[in-house]
Amino acid sequence: MHGPSARMLELLSLLQTGRTWGGAELAGRLGVSARTLRRDVERLRELGFPVESVPGPGGRYQLVAGRAMPPLLLTDEEAVATVVGLRFAALAQVDGATGAAEGALRKLEQVLPPRLRYRIAAVLASTEAASRAAGLLDLRVLQLLATAAHAREHVRFGYTNRAGERSERRVEPYRQVLLGKRWYLLAWDADRRDWRTFRIDRITDVTVPGTTFPPRPLPPDPVSFVQSSANVPLSRHRGVVRFDAPVQVVAERLMTEAGTLEPIDEHRCRFVTPVDSWEWLAMTLPMVGVPYTIDGPPELVERTRELADRLRAATGG
Repeated sequence: MHGPSARMLELLSLLQTGRTWGGAELAGRLGVSARTLRRDVERLRELGFPVESVPGPGGRYQLVAGRAMPPLLLTDEEAVATVVGLRFAALAQVDGATGAAEGALRKLEQVLPPRLRYRIAAVLASTEAASRAAGLLDLRVLQLLATAAHAREHVRFGYTNRAGERSERRVEPYRQVLLGKRWYLLAWDADRRDWRTFRIDRITDVTVPGTTFPPRPLPPDPVSFVQSSANVPLSRHRGVVRFDAPVQVVAERLMTEAGTLEPIDEHRCRFVTPVDSWEWLAMTLPMVGVPYTIDGPPELVERTRELADRLRAATGG
């Protein structure tokens, strides 16, 4: 180990793994005496790192949560994973999260060594995030619901359904589920006395009155429950399409974030999906590249005809 500063950085790196270290083991890793180790630990404490001493033979040390966010030491792999994750987080449609992600990115990129900048640039240059934009999500709403679910606290909020109808809901929140680019809340609806799924970007005016509830047994598979609820809207908001191709072929080509794809037989399959934009679905279906038939609803048939007319006009047909 070369000098006290380098030794303390190595000590900090070891402590930030999250495990509890024996004093003798730490001293051996650093190549110092037990006395020097105690002195280095005390220096870290003076710098604001909350290093806790755990009773035991030879002493034991652990880095615990403190009042402030101390500097972090990341391995090369951790740094790459963090920056790539923040880059994609900055693209998310989450109000409040985008600015935070970009701010963290700026701080990290200023201190990255050139070898890591090259690796990160290579990953980002060869990766695409192709997905239809979701509605803007309020980060504060996401955090309030998560905190209430964790603390088993009742929640009240305004909710706008697919038909644009607004209602006031009183719920027991349990889980937040990310499907595609949309967040959903799984909750017990106090007025309807049943489990309900709510799209979080349609939730407003969240209040947490402070009352708590005893936990209920969740549906057997909460994620599948939310996915099924999200994929079975009112009939007039559901597109139904038959593809003249095996389900394996269509599954590899269909760029959608929701819906169910099931085989009809070994040569055909059916796709059922909730829809916010019939025009978007009408443009997406031809991109699968196989023959298909629209079973409904009339809105999808009409938008497809309009799209076909525009394409013929554009090509002089």
